[in-house]
Amino acid sequence: ISALCLARDTKQEKWRKIGEDAVRTMKQLVENSAWNFENKLCLLQAELYYLNHRHSMAELSYQASIVSAHEHKFFHEEALACELYGIYLIENKKLSKGMKQLKQALNKYKAWGATKKADSVKERGLG
Repeated sequence: ISALCLARDTKQEKWRKIGEDAVRTMKQLVENSAWNFENKLCLLQAELYYLNHRHSMAELSYQASIVSAHEHKFFHEEALACELYGIYLIENKKLSKGMKQLKQALNKYKAWGATKKADSVKERGLG
């Protein structure tokens, strides 16, 4: 995820390659255990779609990651997916929708007990 964010921010091809390699690796892991890795793959794909300006696919992938993480009870990963989706939405001028996602992330981080992370999300977009 970090590599894809860096690729978007710096436009450096090395970060894109690392991100694309991570997507390929995660696809292999999903073949062995969709339960454990499906939401992670969806989130990586969302970030890659965002990098490639494929916004409809990015939105669908963020949403799929959130649903998968929730259904598989990976609440901390659900919070991360909500946070990244919220950031995506805000960066793409969908402020109201993005703020709702950040609020969801904040609540999920709090429920998980990650108060410092919740504070970080609050400062970033909800402060």
